[in-house]
Amino acid sequence: MVIARLRELAPWQKLQQVVEMNAALRQLSLAGLKNRYPDASAEELQRRLAAVWLEPELVRRAYGWDPDVEGY
Repeated sequence: MVIARLRELAPWQKLQQVVEMNAALRQLSLAGLKNRYPDASAEELQRRLAAVWLEPELVRRAYGWDPDVEGY
């Protein structure tokens, strides 16, 4: 039934669902990071979020921070 409904959606509606799911996953990831690092600043949380979603080398180049090194 779900697959049949998805087939009926217009392409823009499918894309909208993907965008909404991505935003929800981002919020869940951020909530998990806040729980794991309760004393982290907003900046640190954003860097840690980037480290969850991006390749470590890209995080190092973009933020000058190594996500593999604990104790940011």
